[in-house]
Amino acid sequence: MKRDTHLKSPDFLDIERHPTITFKSTSVEGLASDHAKVIGDLTIRGITREVVLDTELAGRGKDPRGREVISFDARTQINRKDFGLTWNMALETGGFLVGDIIKIELAVEAMKQSV
Repeated sequence: MKRDTHLKSPDFLDIERHPTITFKSTSVEGLASDHAKVIGDLTIRGITREVVLDTELAGRGKDPRGREVISFDARTQINRKDFGLTWNMALETGGFLVGDIIKIELAVEAMKQSV
């Protein structure tokens, strides 16, 4: 609980001033029928950087109502300092409490919308 509260504080995500993290895709590079790279802009704490999501098709079909559904998994990693997440604490045993690399993993399900 204390950790989560600290992550929401100005030391980290500063959710009072920056309540959302956003990703907006700018292009997709198909690599295979079930694999693609999704390039886009990730915004954390008001700082935007281009990232590449390595995506893999997890499933495709119809839901019980007959709507087309697709799901995929995506992953990337970022350096937290690139987004202004610089707080850290030195440990008595050497090193630091917080590493620089953040691994991001997503499980996404999308439904085709009628136009």
